Amino acid sequence: MTAATQGTDPATTTWLDAWTRQEGAERATRAFVAAFGREPDGVWSAPGRVNLIGEHTDYNGGLCLPTALPHRTYVAFARRDDDAVRLASAQRPGDLWTASLGEIGPGTVDGWGAYPAGVAWALADRDGDGDRDRTRDGTPSGFDAAVDSCVPFGAGLSSSAALECAVAVALDDAWGLGLAADRRPELTRACMRAENEVVGAPTGGLDQSASLLCTPGHALLLDFAPDTPDDAFARPRTFEPEALGLTLLVIDTRAEHSLADGQYAERRRTCEDAARRLGVRTLREITPEGLDDALEALADVARRRVRHVVTEVARVEEFVAAADLAGSDQARTSDERATVGARLGALMAASHASLRDDYEVSCAELDTAVEAATAAGAVGARMTGGGFGGSAIALVPRGTEQAVADAVAQAFVDRGHGAPAFLLAPPSGPADRDV
Repeated sequence: MTAATQGTDPATTTWLDAWTRQEGAERATRAFVAAFGREPDGVWSAPGRVNLIGEHTDYNGGLCLPTALPHRTYVAFARRDDDAVRLASAQRPGDLWTASLGEIGPGTVDGWGAYPAGVAWALADRDGDGDRDRTRDGTPSGFDAAVDSCVPFGAGLSSSAALECAVAVALDDAWGLGLAADRRPELTRACMRAENEVVGAPTGGLDQSASLLCTPGHALLLDFAPDTPDDAFARPRTFEPEALGLTLLVIDTRAEHSLADGQYAERRRTCEDAARRLGVRTLREITPEGLDDALEALADVARRRVRHVVTEVARVEEFVAAADLAGSDQARTSDERATVGARLGALMAASHASLRDDYEVSCAELDTAVEAATAAGAVGARMTGGGFGGSAIALVPRGTEQAVADAVAQAFVDRGHGAPAFLLAPPSGPADRDV
Protein backbone atom coordinates (compact mmCIF):
# COMPACT_ATOMS: atom_id res chain seq x y z
CA MET A 1 0.00 0.00 0.00
CA THR A 2 1.24 3.49 -0.72
CA ALA A 3 0.24 6.85 0.67
CA ALA A 4 -1.90 8.96 -1.62
CA THR A 5 -4.61 11.58 -1.49
CA GLN A 6 -7.98 10.84 0.07
CA GLY A 7 -10.85 9.34 -1.84
CA THR A 8 -12.94 6.23 -2.06
CA ASP A 9 -11.32 5.04 -5.28
CA PRO A 10 -8.61 2.41 -4.57
CA ALA A 11 -6.03 4.60 -6.28
CA THR A 12 -6.66 7.47 -3.88
CA THR A 13 -7.49 5.92 -0.50
CA THR A 14 -4.84 7.11 1.97
CA TRP A 15 -2.39 4.46 3.20
CA LEU A 16 0.32 5.26 5.74
CA ASP A 17 3.35 3.08 5.12
CA ALA A 18 6.05 2.32 7.67
CA TRP A 19 9.57 3.43 6.81
CA THR A 20 12.37 0.92 6.60
CA ARG A 21 14.74 1.12 9.56
CA GLN A 22 17.46 2.46 7.27
CA GLU A 23 15.18 5.17 5.88
CA GLY A 24 14.08 6.21 9.35
CA ALA A 25 17.67 6.42 10.60
CA GLU A 26 18.71 8.48 7.60
CA ARG A 27 15.83 10.90 8.05
CA ALA A 28 16.57 11.41 11.75
CA THR A 29 20.27 11.91 10.98
CA ARG A 30 19.47 14.58 8.40
CA ALA A 31 17.26 16.37 10.92
CA PHE A 32 20.04 16.22 13.51
CA VAL A 33 22.71 17.62 11.19
CA ALA A 34 20.36 20.40 10.06
CA ALA A 35 19.57 21.37 13.65
CA PHE A 36 22.98 21.02 15.30
CA GLY A 37 25.60 21.12 12.54
CA ARG A 38 27.32 17.88 13.55
CA GLU A 39 26.83 14.14 13.24
CA PRO A 40 24.91 12.22 15.93
CA ASP A 41 26.46 9.49 18.06
CA GLY A 42 23.78 7.10 16.78
CA VAL A 43 20.09 6.61 16.01
CA TRP A 44 17.58 4.75 18.17
CA SER A 45 13.92 4.05 17.46
CA ALA A 46 10.76 2.74 19.10
CA PRO A 47 7.41 1.59 17.70
CA GLY A 48 3.89 2.82 18.15
CA ARG A 49 1.37 0.22 19.22
CA VAL A 50 -2.12 -1.08 18.73
CA ASN A 51 -3.99 -2.74 21.56
CA LEU A 52 -5.82 -5.83 20.38
CA ILE A 53 -8.06 -5.88 23.45
CA GLY A 54 -7.93 -4.75 27.08
CA GLU A 55 -8.72 -1.03 27.05
CA HIS A 56 -8.62 1.15 30.17
CA THR A 57 -7.64 -1.89 32.20
CA ASP A 58 -3.97 -1.09 32.81
CA TYR A 59 -4.51 1.51 35.53
CA ASN A 60 -7.12 -0.80 37.06
CA GLY A 61 -4.63 -3.62 37.66
CA GLY A 62 -5.96 -5.59 34.70
CA LEU A 63 -4.78 -7.35 31.56
CA CYS A 64 -3.95 -5.84 28.15
CA LEU A 65 -2.87 -7.38 24.85
CA PRO A 66 -0.95 -4.95 22.61
CA THR A 67 1.30 -5.48 19.61
CA ALA A 68 4.01 -3.17 18.29
CA LEU A 69 3.51 -1.41 14.97
CA PRO A 70 6.10 -1.44 12.19
CA HIS A 71 5.72 2.37 12.30
CA ARG A 72 8.45 3.86 14.50
CA THR A 73 9.80 7.11 15.94
CA TYR A 74 13.50 7.67 15.25
CA VAL A 75 15.81 9.70 17.48
CA ALA A 76 19.27 10.79 16.35
CA PHE A 77 21.19 11.50 19.54
CA ALA A 78 24.51 12.84 20.79
CA ARG A 79 25.75 13.33 24.32
CA ARG A 80 26.96 16.75 25.43
CA ASP A 81 29.67 17.75 27.90
CA ASP A 82 27.40 20.21 29.71
CA ASP A 83 23.92 20.19 31.28
CA ALA A 84 22.01 21.47 28.23
CA VAL A 85 19.19 19.51 26.59
CA ARG A 86 18.39 20.57 23.02
CA LEU A 87 15.62 18.87 21.04
CA ALA A 88 14.64 19.24 17.39
CA SER A 89 11.84 17.60 15.42
CA ALA A 90 11.38 17.14 11.68
CA GLN A 91 7.67 17.67 12.37
CA ARG A 92 8.47 21.11 13.88
CA PRO A 93 11.15 22.63 11.64
CA GLY A 94 12.92 25.58 13.21
CA ASP A 95 11.42 24.93 16.66
CA LEU A 96 14.37 24.10 18.94
CA TRP A 97 13.27 23.04 22.43
CA THR A 98 15.88 23.76 25.11
CA ALA A 99 16.26 23.25 28.85
CA SER A 100 18.88 22.50 31.48
CA LEU A 101 18.91 18.89 32.67
CA GLY A 102 19.02 20.04 36.27
CA GLU A 103 15.87 22.14 35.81
CA ILE A 104 13.70 19.35 34.40
CA GLY A 105 11.07 17.91 36.69
CA PRO A 106 7.35 17.83 37.47
CA GLY A 107 5.76 21.17 36.68
CA THR A 108 8.96 22.76 35.33
CA VAL A 109 8.75 22.14 31.58
CA ASP A 110 6.02 22.02 28.97
CA GLY A 111 5.56 21.62 25.23
CA TRP A 112 6.46 18.57 23.18
CA GLY A 113 9.94 18.45 24.68
CA ALA A 114 8.50 17.49 28.05
CA TYR A 115 8.13 13.88 26.82
CA PRO A 116 11.82 13.18 26.03
CA ALA A 117 13.10 15.54 28.73
CA GLY A 118 10.86 13.82 31.25
CA VAL A 119 12.49 10.50 30.44
CA ALA A 120 15.92 12.00 31.13
CA TRP A 121 14.66 13.30 34.48
CA ALA A 122 13.17 9.92 35.41
CA LEU A 123 16.30 7.97 34.47
CA ALA A 124 18.48 10.39 36.41
CA ASP A 125 16.18 9.95 39.42
CA ARG A 126 15.60 6.20 39.31
CA ASP A 127 15.61 5.95 43.11
CA GLY A 128 12.83 8.52 43.29
CA ASP A 129 14.67 10.57 45.92
CA GLY A 130 15.05 13.74 43.86
CA ASP A 131 18.82 13.35 43.55
CA ARG A 132 20.36 12.68 40.17
CA ASP A 133 21.86 9.21 40.25
CA ARG A 134 25.39 8.49 39.13
CA THR A 135 25.75 6.01 36.28
CA ARG A 136 28.61 3.81 35.19
CA ASP A 137 29.71 6.66 32.94
CA GLY A 138 29.43 9.26 35.71
CA THR A 139 26.87 11.99 36.33
CA PRO A 140 24.14 12.15 33.66
CA SER A 141 24.98 14.74 31.04
CA GLY A 142 22.98 16.88 28.68
CA PHE A 143 22.31 15.87 25.10
CA ASP A 144 21.17 16.93 21.65
CA ALA A 145 18.45 14.90 19.92
CA ALA A 146 16.50 15.18 16.66
CA VAL A 147 13.27 13.29 16.04
CA ASP A 148 11.49 12.05 12.94
CA SER A 149 8.55 9.67 12.95
CA CYS A 150 6.12 7.72 10.80
CA VAL A 151 3.85 6.92 13.76
CA PRO A 152 0.70 8.93 13.01
CA PHE A 153 0.45 11.78 15.50
CA GLY A 154 -2.78 12.09 17.46
CA ALA A 155 -4.09 8.76 16.15
CA GLY A 156 -4.20 6.93 19.47
CA LEU A 157 -1.28 4.76 18.34
CA SER A 158 1.10 5.89 21.09
CA SER A 159 3.23 8.39 19.22
CA SER A 160 4.15 9.96 22.58
CA ALA A 161 5.21 6.63 24.08
CA ALA A 162 7.26 5.84 20.96
CA LEU A 163 9.10 9.14 21.45
CA GLU A 164 9.68 8.45 25.14
CA CYS A 165 10.91 4.92 24.56
CA ALA A 166 13.24 5.84 21.68
CA VAL A 167 14.83 8.46 23.92
CA ALA A 168 14.96 5.97 26.80
CA VAL A 169 17.04 3.42 24.89
CA ALA A 170 19.26 6.21 23.55
CA LEU A 171 19.91 7.53 27.08
CA ASP A 172 20.42 3.99 28.34
CA ASP A 173 23.27 3.59 25.86
CA ALA A 174 24.70 7.08 26.32
CA TRP A 175 24.68 6.97 30.12
CA GLY A 176 25.82 3.35 30.33
CA LEU A 177 22.82 2.21 32.39
CA GLY A 178 22.55 -1.29 30.90
CA LEU A 179 18.77 -1.43 31.37
CA ALA A 180 17.82 -2.20 27.77
CA ALA A 181 19.76 -5.46 27.82
CA ASP A 182 17.84 -7.29 30.54
CA ARG A 183 15.98 -4.78 32.76
CA ARG A 184 13.53 -3.20 30.38
CA PRO A 185 10.69 -2.97 32.90
CA GLU A 186 12.83 -0.31 34.63
CA LEU A 187 12.92 1.66 31.40
CA THR A 188 9.17 1.23 31.15
CA ARG A 189 8.68 2.69 34.62
CA ALA A 190 10.91 5.66 33.78
CA CYS A 191 8.85 6.42 30.67
CA MET A 192 5.65 6.11 32.71
CA ARG A 193 6.99 8.58 35.27
CA ALA A 194 7.88 10.98 32.47
CA GLU A 195 4.33 10.96 31.13
CA ASN A 196 2.56 10.88 34.50
CA GLU A 197 4.70 13.30 36.49
CA VAL A 198 6.40 15.62 33.98
CA VAL A 199 3.87 15.73 31.13
CA GLY A 200 0.92 15.34 33.50
CA ALA A 201 -1.01 12.70 31.53
CA PRO A 202 -2.29 9.96 33.90
CA THR A 203 -1.71 7.00 31.57
CA GLY A 204 -1.37 3.50 32.94
CA GLY A 205 1.75 2.07 31.33
CA LEU A 206 0.31 -0.02 28.50
CA ASP A 207 1.83 2.12 25.75
CA GLN A 208 5.37 2.29 27.10
CA SER A 209 5.37 -1.41 27.94
CA ALA A 210 4.33 -2.34 24.41
CA SER A 211 6.93 -0.09 22.80
CA LEU A 212 9.78 -1.48 24.91
CA LEU A 213 8.77 -5.13 25.38
CA CYS A 214 6.90 -6.40 22.30
CA THR A 215 8.52 -8.98 20.02
CA PRO A 216 8.00 -9.61 16.28
CA GLY A 217 5.17 -11.96 15.44
CA HIS A 218 3.61 -11.86 18.91
CA ALA A 219 1.15 -9.97 21.01
CA LEU A 220 2.23 -9.07 24.55
CA LEU A 221 0.06 -10.11 27.48
CA LEU A 222 0.57 -7.46 30.16
CA ASP A 223 -0.53 -8.10 33.74
CA PHE A 224 -0.85 -4.87 35.73
CA ALA A 225 -1.90 -6.50 39.02
CA PRO A 226 -0.01 -4.61 41.77
CA ASP A 227 2.06 -7.58 42.96
CA THR A 228 3.02 -8.96 39.55
CA PRO A 229 6.83 -9.44 39.45
CA ASP A 230 8.83 -8.12 36.51
CA ASP A 231 9.45 -11.60 35.11
CA ALA A 232 5.69 -12.29 34.88
CA PHE A 233 4.51 -8.81 33.94
CA ALA A 234 4.95 -9.16 30.17
CA ARG A 235 4.53 -12.47 28.35
CA PRO A 236 4.69 -12.90 24.56
CA ARG A 237 1.62 -14.72 23.27
CA THR A 238 0.70 -16.18 19.93
CA PHE A 239 -0.93 -13.76 17.53
CA GLU A 240 -0.81 -15.00 13.95
CA PRO A 241 -3.81 -13.59 12.08
CA GLU A 242 -2.32 -14.89 8.84
CA ALA A 243 -2.82 -18.44 10.16
CA LEU A 244 -6.53 -17.63 10.09
CA GLY A 245 -6.37 -15.98 6.67
CA LEU A 246 -6.76 -12.56 8.29
CA THR A 247 -4.93 -9.21 8.34
CA LEU A 248 -4.95 -6.56 11.06
CA LEU A 249 -6.08 -3.27 9.53
CA VAL A 250 -5.75 0.03 11.43
CA ILE A 251 -8.14 2.87 10.67
CA ASP A 252 -6.89 6.31 11.72
CA THR A 253 -10.12 8.29 11.98
CA ARG A 254 -8.14 11.53 12.23
CA ALA A 255 -10.62 12.67 14.84
CA GLU A 256 -8.82 14.82 17.38
CA HIS A 257 -7.38 12.69 20.17
CA SER A 258 -5.95 13.84 23.49
CA LEU A 259 -5.38 12.13 26.83
CA ALA A 260 -4.59 15.37 28.64
CA ASP A 261 -7.98 17.09 28.34
CA GLY A 262 -9.45 15.73 31.56
CA GLN A 263 -11.74 12.99 30.20
CA TYR A 264 -9.18 10.21 30.64
CA ALA A 265 -8.28 11.43 34.12
CA GLU A 266 -11.95 11.61 35.11
CA ARG A 267 -12.50 7.97 34.24
CA ARG A 268 -9.41 6.92 36.11
CA ARG A 269 -10.58 8.79 39.21
CA THR A 270 -14.01 7.17 38.99
CA CYS A 271 -12.46 3.71 38.90
CA GLU A 272 -10.10 4.44 41.78
CA ASP A 273 -12.98 5.84 43.86
CA ALA A 274 -15.06 2.73 43.06
CA ALA A 275 -12.22 0.44 44.13
CA ARG A 276 -11.98 2.25 47.47
CA ARG A 277 -15.73 1.98 47.96
CA LEU A 278 -15.59 -1.74 47.21
CA GLY A 279 -12.63 -2.28 49.56
CA VAL A 280 -10.16 -3.50 46.94
CA ARG A 281 -6.81 -2.14 45.78
CA THR A 282 -7.79 -2.28 42.10
CA LEU A 283 -10.82 -3.35 40.12
CA ARG A 284 -8.86 -6.41 38.97
CA GLU A 285 -9.87 -8.00 42.27
CA ILE A 286 -13.55 -7.96 41.23
CA THR A 287 -14.29 -11.25 39.48
CA PRO A 288 -17.05 -11.81 36.91
CA GLU A 289 -18.79 -13.99 39.50
CA GLY A 290 -18.74 -11.15 42.04
CA LEU A 291 -19.62 -8.40 39.59
CA ASP A 292 -23.35 -8.19 40.26
CA ASP A 293 -22.84 -7.80 44.00
CA ALA A 294 -20.20 -5.12 43.40
CA LEU A 295 -22.43 -3.16 41.05
CA GLU A 296 -25.22 -3.00 43.64
CA ALA A 297 -22.93 -0.93 45.88
CA LEU A 298 -22.23 1.73 43.22
CA ALA A 299 -23.97 4.69 41.62
CA ASP A 300 -24.90 4.62 37.94
CA VAL A 301 -21.76 6.08 36.32
CA ALA A 302 -19.36 4.12 38.53
CA ARG A 303 -21.44 1.00 37.93
CA ARG A 304 -20.98 1.26 34.18
CA ARG A 305 -17.27 2.01 34.42
CA VAL A 306 -16.66 -0.96 36.71
CA ARG A 307 -18.74 -3.29 34.53
CA HIS A 308 -16.56 -2.39 31.54
CA VAL A 309 -13.30 -3.05 33.39
CA VAL A 310 -14.33 -6.41 34.82
CA THR A 311 -15.83 -7.72 31.59
CA GLU A 312 -12.91 -6.37 29.54
CA VAL A 313 -10.36 -8.26 31.61
CA ALA A 314 -12.38 -11.42 31.01
CA ARG A 315 -12.42 -10.69 27.28
CA VAL A 316 -8.62 -10.42 27.26
CA GLU A 317 -8.36 -13.88 28.79
CA GLU A 318 -10.78 -15.32 26.22
CA PHE A 319 -8.99 -13.57 23.35
CA VAL A 320 -5.61 -14.97 24.43
CA ALA A 321 -7.03 -18.48 24.62
CA ALA A 322 -8.54 -18.19 21.14
CA ALA A 323 -5.38 -16.63 19.67
CA ASP A 324 -3.27 -19.42 21.17
CA LEU A 325 -5.56 -21.94 19.47
CA ALA A 326 -5.20 -20.10 16.17
CA GLY A 327 -1.44 -20.54 16.25
CA SER A 328 -1.56 -24.21 17.17
CA ASP A 329 -2.06 -27.35 15.13
CA GLN A 330 -5.54 -27.71 16.62
CA ALA A 331 -7.07 -25.24 14.16
CA ARG A 332 -6.16 -27.09 10.98
CA THR A 333 -9.30 -27.10 8.86
CA SER A 334 -10.82 -24.05 7.24
CA ASP A 335 -13.95 -24.47 9.37
CA GLU A 336 -11.89 -24.59 12.57
CA ARG A 337 -9.94 -21.50 11.54
CA ALA A 338 -13.16 -19.69 10.72
CA THR A 339 -14.55 -20.58 14.15
CA VAL A 340 -11.48 -19.15 15.88
CA GLY A 341 -11.59 -16.01 13.75
CA ALA A 342 -15.27 -15.54 14.51
CA ARG A 343 -14.56 -15.84 18.25
CA LEU A 344 -11.82 -13.20 18.09
CA GLY A 345 -14.15 -10.96 16.13
CA ALA A 346 -17.02 -11.38 18.57
CA LEU A 347 -14.76 -10.42 21.48
CA MET A 348 -13.59 -7.31 19.61
CA ALA A 349 -17.20 -6.32 18.91
CA ALA A 350 -18.17 -6.80 22.56
CA SER A 351 -15.17 -4.74 23.66
CA HIS A 352 -16.15 -1.86 21.40
CA ALA A 353 -19.77 -1.93 22.59
CA SER A 354 -18.59 -1.83 26.21
CA LEU A 355 -16.21 1.06 25.54
CA ARG A 356 -18.94 2.92 23.68
CA ASP A 357 -21.82 2.34 26.11
CA ASP A 358 -20.32 1.68 29.56
CA TYR A 359 -17.02 3.56 29.44
CA GLU A 360 -18.23 6.24 27.00
CA VAL A 361 -14.90 6.83 25.27
CA SER A 362 -15.92 6.24 21.66
CA CYS A 363 -17.04 8.92 19.21
CA ALA A 364 -19.00 9.16 15.95
CA GLU A 365 -15.93 8.58 13.79
CA LEU A 366 -14.82 5.50 15.72
CA ASP A 367 -18.32 4.04 15.62
CA THR A 368 -18.53 4.69 11.88
CA ALA A 369 -15.17 2.96 11.31
CA VAL A 370 -16.22 -0.11 13.29
CA GLU A 371 -19.67 -0.36 11.70
CA ALA A 372 -18.44 0.17 8.14
CA ALA A 373 -15.53 -2.28 8.48
CA THR A 374 -17.83 -4.95 9.88
CA ALA A 375 -20.40 -4.39 7.14
CA ALA A 376 -17.61 -4.70 4.54
CA GLY A 377 -16.57 -8.14 5.79
CA ALA A 378 -14.30 -7.66 8.81
CA VAL A 379 -14.71 -10.54 11.25
CA GLY A 380 -14.37 -8.05 14.09
CA ALA A 381 -13.53 -4.40 14.77
CA ARG A 382 -13.14 -2.11 17.76
CA MET A 383 -11.70 1.21 18.81
CA THR A 384 -8.14 0.97 20.12
CA GLY A 385 -6.32 3.22 22.55
CA GLY A 386 -7.71 5.68 25.06
CA GLY A 387 -10.55 6.81 22.83
CA PHE A 388 -12.16 10.23 22.38
CA GLY A 389 -10.93 10.00 18.79
CA GLY A 390 -7.91 8.19 17.43
CA SER A 391 -7.97 4.81 15.71
CA ALA A 392 -9.96 1.63 15.27
CA ILE A 393 -8.68 -1.81 14.30
CA ALA A 394 -10.32 -4.50 12.19
CA LEU A 395 -9.50 -8.13 11.48
CA VAL A 396 -10.23 -8.52 7.78
CA PRO A 397 -9.93 -11.49 5.40
CA ARG A 398 -6.58 -11.36 3.65
CA GLY A 399 -6.89 -9.75 0.26
CA THR A 400 -9.84 -7.55 1.25
CA GLU A 401 -7.82 -4.78 2.88
CA GLN A 402 -8.39 -2.33 0.05
CA ALA A 403 -12.10 -3.11 -0.27
CA VAL A 404 -12.67 -2.66 3.46
CA ALA A 405 -10.67 0.59 3.46
CA ASP A 406 -12.72 1.89 0.54
CA ALA A 407 -15.97 1.03 2.31
CA VAL A 408 -14.86 2.82 5.48
CA ALA A 409 -13.72 5.86 3.52
CA GLN A 410 -17.07 6.01 1.72
CA ALA A 411 -18.94 5.75 5.03
CA PHE A 412 -16.95 8.71 6.33
CA VAL A 413 -17.93 10.72 3.26
CA ASP A 414 -21.57 9.72 3.64
CA ARG A 415 -21.68 10.76 7.30
CA GLY A 416 -19.80 14.02 6.84
CA HIS A 417 -16.65 13.02 8.71
CA GLY A 418 -13.16 14.07 7.73
CA ALA A 419 -11.05 11.71 5.63
CA PRO A 420 -9.58 8.67 7.44
CA ALA A 421 -6.26 6.96 6.72
CA PHE A 422 -5.22 3.32 6.90
CA LEU A 423 -2.22 1.23 7.80
CA LEU A 424 -1.36 -2.44 8.11
CA ALA A 425 -0.11 -3.70 11.46
CA PRO A 426 1.87 -6.95 11.48
CA PRO A 427 3.21 -7.51 15.03
CA SER A 428 6.66 -5.92 15.12
CA GLY A 429 9.72 -5.42 17.30
CA PRO A 430 10.59 -3.21 20.29
CA ALA A 431 12.68 -0.09 20.87
CA ASP A 432 16.30 -0.59 19.90
CA ARG A 433 19.38 0.99 18.33
CA ASP A 434 19.40 1.39 14.55
CA VAL A 435 22.82 2.92 13.83
